[in-house]
Amino acid sequence: MSHRCRVVVLISGNGSNLQAIIDGCDDTLTADVVGVISNKPDAYGLVRAHHSEIDTSCVIAHSDETREQYDARLLEAINKYQPDLVVLAGFMRILSDGFVEQFTGKMLNIHPSLLPKYPGLHTHQRAIDAGDSEHGASVHFVTPELDSGPVVLQAKVPVYPGDDVATLSERVHEQEHAIYPMVVKWFSQQRLVMKDGKAYLDNELIGEQGYAAD
Repeated sequence: MSHRCRVVVLISGNGSNLQAIIDGCDDTLTADVVGVISNKPDAYGLVRAHHSEIDTSCVIAHSDETREQYDARLLEAINKYQPDLVVLAGFMRILSDGFVEQFTGKMLNIHPSLLPKYPGLHTHQRAIDAGDSEHGASVHFVTPELDSGPVVLQAKVPVYPGDDVATLSERVHEQEHAIYPMVVKWFSQQRLVMKDGKAYLDNELIGEQGYAAD
């Protein structure tokens, strides 16, 4: 039997993307979520992991430590699982460059905007304020610069007049749950790689806006 991709998921909250990935891994048979790590002990995502009998750990920040000191403890927690892939699913901490570089080409994030538009926070409000007609989510490889690694896949949703953050984020979330497991699957099947700072699927360079099916 070939090696199954060992996935560790980092969360801070509800873990709905984590759930989508757990369910997706059950279907693909090429990947397993082997650990879930949270920086918040009350994150509901930990309960989801327990329901699926997945090992969990909490790495809670100490008030007197630097980002680098926290990341060193986080790295230790991750390495215990010997992952092939680290997935950020609503992990609400900015990671130090040194930490990110440990996982070059082996760390994915999902961001609630059509990158490179709206890196950072409050993306739904910013899309509404700008009067955008479409918005969405992007799965991308993580590089040291925030929300700027090569995009793998995007999903677009319409922005309707009268949308508020709640209605728009719900629409985006639904798409996130569809695209994130798909990208994890591609990675686990060794179809998706990052080299020289660019993403490739089946040896084809993925465009700036992510993979687009013809």
